[in-house]
Amino acid sequence: MKKSFLILMLTVIVSAASCSFTTNKVENDPNKDKLLIDLISYVLGKGHYDAKQIDDDFSQEVFSDYIDALDPLKRYFYKSDIEEFKEYEKLIDDEIRNKEITFFNITYSRLQQRMAQARILHKEILETPFNFEKNESINTDYDNLSYVKNKEEMKNRWRLQLKFNALSSYYDKIEEQIDSITENSNYNRKTSIVLEEEARDITKTSLKEYFEFADDLERKDWFSIYINSIVEEFDPHTYYFAPQDKDRFDIQMSGKLEGIGARLQKKNDNVKIIEIISGGPAWRGNEVEVGDLIMKVKQEKEEEPVSIVGMRLDDAVSLIKGPKGTKVSLTIKKVDGTIEVIEIVRDVVELEETYAKSSIVKKNDKTFGVVNLPKFYFNMQDYNQRNAAKDVKQEIIRLKEQDMDGLVIDLRDNGGGSLQTVVDIAGLFIEKGPIVQVRTKGESPEVLSDKDRNILWDGPLVILVNELSASASEILAAAMQDYKRAIIIGSKQTYGKGTVQNVMDLNRWMRSNDFGDLGALKLTTQKFYRVNGGSTQLEGVKSDVVVPDRYSYIDIGEKDQENPLPWDKIAAAEYELWNGYIDFEQTINNSKERMSKNDQLKLIEENAKWVREKRDVNNYSLNYTNYKANIELNEKQAERFKGINDYKNSLTFQSLPYENELMEKDTILAEKRKRWHKSLSKDVYVEEAISVLEDLKINNIRRSKNPLTIIKN
Repeated sequence: MKKSFLILMLTVIVSAASCSFTTNKVENDPNKDKLLIDLISYVLGKGHYDAKQIDDDFSQEVFSDYIDALDPLKRYFYKSDIEEFKEYEKLIDDEIRNKEITFFNITYSRLQQRMAQARILHKEILETPFNFEKNESINTDYDNLSYVKNKEEMKNRWRLQLKFNALSSYYDKIEEQIDSITENSNYNRKTSIVLEEEARDITKTSLKEYFEFADDLERKDWFSIYINSIVEEFDPHTYYFAPQDKDRFDIQMSGKLEGIGARLQKKNDNVKIIEIISGGPAWRGNEVEVGDLIMKVKQEKEEEPVSIVGMRLDDAVSLIKGPKGTKVSLTIKKVDGTIEVIEIVRDVVELEETYAKSSIVKKNDKTFGVVNLPKFYFNMQDYNQRNAAKDVKQEIIRLKEQDMDGLVIDLRDNGGGSLQTVVDIAGLFIEKGPIVQVRTKGESPEVLSDKDRNILWDGPLVILVNELSASASEILAAAMQDYKRAIIIGSKQTYGKGTVQNVMDLNRWMRSNDFGDLGALKLTTQKFYRVNGGSTQLEGVKSDVVVPDRYSYIDIGEKDQENPLPWDKIAAAEYELWNGYIDFEQTINNSKERMSKNDQLKLIEENAKWVREKRDVNNYSLNYTNYKANIELNEKQAERFKGINDYKNSLTFQSLPYENELMEKDTILAEKRKRWHKSLSKDVYVEEAISVLEDLKINNIRRSKNPLTIIKN
């Protein structure tokens, strides 16, 4: 796979060198945006697995998606604006070829104008009290809402939206007052006029923060939206990363960052600390706390600190983070109002919630293990650094030391990640053989195999999935299903993402670059297939035991996205079924029978249907009496679903010994594990997974052939 992709890249780079991306071309064209359009369209045409024809039809799709991205609630643009824009509806393809961005310039300029008008408009509206006794309603089906024709209609659209927001706060205020009066008979009751004004003030604050966020967006941010409206027409997973977006992507994939170890949020003009990351420099120093405001930042070798009050959050973060071992001085306004200067030595910060974690599960006299894997993480610069495969292997070794009788791998909500980590993890459970087939356009499929004959775990295995288990998760689940190595429990099908993306640094395509960092393009370059030859694209992995969950009736899979690549099939790879079980099919049937009688699952399915019904409601009354009646009706209907959260399974969960030692010093980790174990104790799916592990009978003759397995008496 790597070889074929390298050949493609070399071919494209050589071609690019003879095309427009040369030093002279860049110097003669100072417009970075035009360069980006030119470069990205070229890379898409040469490198995408199923490159689309950039023609009038393509142009129309880009036009529609881009306008919708700029104004999804249709509260900025007028009908006349859209009619003016439509002159370019079939010209975007021509502009791409001609390296022009006239359409973007016009829409960007008009949006800034309309947003400035909206700032004035919403303030005018919020100066007047809302009449919550008037019978009127709001339609939130924005896709089918028409654009307004004039300022009067625009003002009314904003008025309805702001009234809807204020009505929600007004209702909460009244309910809070009722509770206060119930608790304290001497409570000073507020009039409806005062409560309405307070609710309107909350809406004012909310809109103020919204427009402050919008003010932080620069032209380049809006241009990224335009570029992505173009690239996402190729498929849902092709995406342009502006420089700072690429940094975030790298952090997500590796689970690591270099900085002080705190999550920040823009609040008014201030940068606020909203979380201290366990184990990071800020946590170790114990001098900053959640709620502190960072006022100034001073680098190690600079004399004067830089004020970040009013600065864009991204720019402030860029100043605060930095390489491991460097020092940064922060002027902090503490929660109590005092000002302190705190020096922090930056370090590598590991985002613990990104990584695999495990729990010992006790049921009767048996011990089981659960490994939760949030994503298939890896270091994009060095695969040999910490990655999902290494961590999962280590967790299984630790669980085996506790005499584990069976193992659950929880891939629910796991959106994927590194392909290589999947192969490495799958190899922990089979002797050897193919794990996944990968095909580059125009080439024969390449089979990625586990070649290590050792098996780390040859006992009972269950994999949990849901509709949000995607990509790499689907490869692992599919491989274990095809080998009949594991029983898959979960949704009717997984997400259905059967494509492979590579992230290309756009700067590497330039001989010379006077424009700074150009960002990166995540590009769909390949498709992967199960060892049985079928693609997971669109169809996903169908569970052996199908159980309902909260997503069962919501359209969230690949098939529900725009522009997905089609499903197809190739020849199967050569592989041998796992022969370590005696009663595989009977165990599946037993589980299906149990699940069909499970009252908790019936309740979950009813709730999923009800949630879908509520999601389809688009019309809401702005009359307080009707609004309150609707809420009370919903609460009454929801009463029957309270049992979902009250459910308690019969399992006991505990951390591994090494984590218990860590938690003696790390109270944050201790709290996180406490919450996770509480969640597991209410989890009907984990409960059934353990029951399946109990049912699976192992062929001990098969197990005795594995030199890494110790047979218990």
